[in-house]
Amino acid sequence: MRHKVDGRLFGRPANQRKALLRGIVTSLLEQQRIETTVPKAKEAKRIAERMITFGIKGDLHSKRQVLSYVTDRAVASKLFSEIAPRFQGRNGGYLRIVQTRQRLKDSAPMAILEFVDYENVKQAKGKAAKEEKASKKTEKKTEKKAEKKEAKK
Repeated sequence: MRHKVDGRLFGRPANQRKALLRGIVTSLLEQQRIETTVPKAKEAKRIAERMITFGIKGDLHSKRQVLSYVTDRAVASKLFSEIAPRFQGRNGGYLRIVQTRQRLKDSAPMAILEFVDYENVKQAKGKAAKEEKASKKTEKKTEKKAEKKEAKK
């Protein structure tokens, strides 16, 4: 029996298991939402929430702890500058697991692992992108008008 033995082994050696989870957590922090199997999502959630807690603390030791686990420096800086401030007043529970389907190939249960405020962030990014497109269109129109005026002179 596995009394008081924590964590899932995924049928892999320790180094492969650690690399797998590091990759999943890094992708999650980069993409804000990933799809994976339910056991991998549950294990990655434990680690990712710890990384977000380090991001909220924000001191030097926390940055070193995150950089020792996350494989990409840009993702680590994104964690401290964008992700952690969103959860500043929250005491845990930063991620949600939504079970979605059975994978066709092996019938593995699949799940989406995402931040609890993912929909709000997605909508805000969408609005910002629309506004940016609109501003670019107006700039192009004004440039064309200016070119036409110069051509007439």
